[in-house]
Amino acid sequence: MIEAQNLSKSFGDLEAVSNLSFKLESGEVLGLLGPNGAGKSTTMRLLTTFLSPTEGSASVAGFDVRTQAEDVRRSIGYLPETPPLYPELRVREYLNFVAKIKGVPRAKLSKSVSDSIERCVLGDVASRLCGQLSKGYKQRVGLAAAIVHDPAVVILDEPTSGLDPAQIIEIRKLIRELGEKHTVILSTHILPEVSQTCSRVLIISKGKAVVEGSLEELTKDRTLEERFLETVAGDTTDTEAT
Repeated sequence: MIEAQNLSKSFGDLEAVSNLSFKLESGEVLGLLGPNGAGKSTTMRLLTTFLSPTEGSASVAGFDVRTQAEDVRRSIGYLPETPPLYPELRVREYLNFVAKIKGVPRAKLSKSVSDSIERCVLGDVASRLCGQLSKGYKQRVGLAAAIVHDPAVVILDEPTSGLDPAQIIEIRKLIRELGEKHTVILSTHILPEVSQTCSRVLIISKGKAVVEGSLEELTKDRTLEERFLETVAGDTTDTEAT
């Protein structure tokens, strides 16, 4: 479903992503884990075609990110760290707008929007302005927008950043549910996020892959925290590990 081969991205002399290779099958949930500045967000932007690779290749749902960018975008639901909501639109209006942009047929528009509202538990705020929502509900609306067109792949960049503990629990539950129907990449630097939501783990440090495998394999003889610390030692100053 997703495959990267020697994927690299440089900004001048800074190599943000270096020779990154991994493969993710349909229905898997991958935790892209690493310290702040490890290259996680750049990797997400490469896979979603917001950035073009300097070297290497990647495909999403069988489409090349360089030559078939429009097909890649149609196959992906993307939630950036800060959801790009329109504060003057009501939740249902916003999701209807996003669904149209994503190419949902007119005949399926109403059902697609209603289904995304139901899956993300937004019924109580569907008529409220996006700008009046709490951060937790804004994240939910962002998730709903990411799945309103029923994409094959869902990519989430730090989806619980800045949320309170109750909101984090709610969003993690939604992510687990997404994994039942979609292939998911979850980019985060928070270790419990991966332990509680993912089936596979890719740890990157300074733009390079250092560990990749199933969560079960990686935690067979040690905790994820121990695995993380031993693989990215010296580059964990800003990492939450609780």
